Amino acid sequence: MPDDIPLETAPRRMTTKDAWDWGLGRWEAYFGLVLVSTLMYVLAVEPASRSVPTAVLLLALVPWYFFFGRRLLRRDCPGPMTYVYVAGMIVLCSAAALVAPESSLVLFAASPQCFMLMRWQSSVVALVFLNAIPALRFLRGGPDAGSIAVFLVWTVVVIGFSAFFGLWIERIIQQSRERRELIAQLEATRAELAEVSREAGVMAERERMAGEIHDTLAQGFTSILMLLQAADAYVGRDPEAARRQVGLAARTARENLAEARALVAALPPAPLGGSSLDEAVERLAERLREELGVTADYTLTGEPRRLTAGAEVVLLRVAQESLSNVRKHAKADRVEVGLAYAAESVRLEVRDDGVGFTPGASHGFGLHGMRERVGQVGGTLDVRSEPGAGTAVVVEVPA
Repeated sequence: MPDDIPLETAPRRMTTKDAWDWGLGRWEAYFGLVLVSTLMYVLAVEPASRSVPTAVLLLALVPWYFFFGRRLLRRDCPGPMTYVYVAGMIVLCSAAALVAPESSLVLFAASPQCFMLMRWQSSVVALVFLNAIPALRFLRGGPDAGSIAVFLVWTVVVIGFSAFFGLWIERIIQQSRERRELIAQLEATRAELAEVSREAGVMAERERMAGEIHDTLAQGFTSILMLLQAADAYVGRDPEAARRQVGLAARTARENLAEARALVAALPPAPLGGSSLDEAVERLAERLREELGVTADYTLTGEPRRLTAGAEVVLLRVAQESLSNVRKHAKADRVEVGLAYAAESVRLEVRDDGVGFTPGASHGFGLHGMRERVGQVGGTLDVRSEPGAGTAVVVEVPA
């Protein structure tokens, strides 16, 4: 865990195990302890003529449980076999109680199984049957009216409390299961959101790389192609001009290579490496002038200063894209590039006297990419143009 994340904010590991569920092994240990205690008590207080058959009946509960009850306890919903198992348990416990009343202690193990295997209504009925034989045995002993009244009151209280407690536990279990399902759904939803977030991150990175490649490598290759085509036109009639065009193409190729390395290494744009923004924009204007032979004026207003890395990259990319559009589409004779530093913002303007276009009819990736970049740093972009009247790109970003 990172050191800067407080422990209390760390996500807790969710569990699908219910808090009320001890696990079958612990319940079996409880059942076994009650059964052994009952056997020891019966053997200690009853003569052999009654303790031995009682012990046989009680021990018969062990295979009955392991062959049927154990498997049924692993299920969530009662089935027909559940009632068969409970009925058999009632028969064995009742028979043991008829022989030795002390064996009724085993009900501390039998009663919980009823509530664990069946709904609370059925469990109360089973509980009545489990206590019926001990009650009959007591009544056959000829007790007085007071003892009978006390016994009946105590029996009603015990059964009533068991019914109430069983209903309460069943509702807790049901609520726990519902919460477990909600937790499972939450974890599934969280996993889906994590996958969606990862995919969104991948798409955002792809879009970022597409924009970077469009603004750098693609523009560089376009410049190289145009320069080589111009050099081919000069071959034979003006070797000096051809060599100059080839030299410019080679320089553009080297700059493109530097841009590619910067992209791979996630470094700042190559034109900004070791220089300021105003110097990089001025070099872009000079290169346009050399490549196209047009008038390309650069104007700096205000005192240059360092901006945030994001703002400088956005201004540089907008300048590159605007001048690239001049190369490919404008057919301009004059280009003006201006960079103005104000107190709270920096303004970049690229104007040309070319053929212009209708902004609303343009759906190119370049303008879309410029708007997205400028929006990411809280800036504004204004593209003004019309056919035959040139183009003006004005971008302003907070300083």
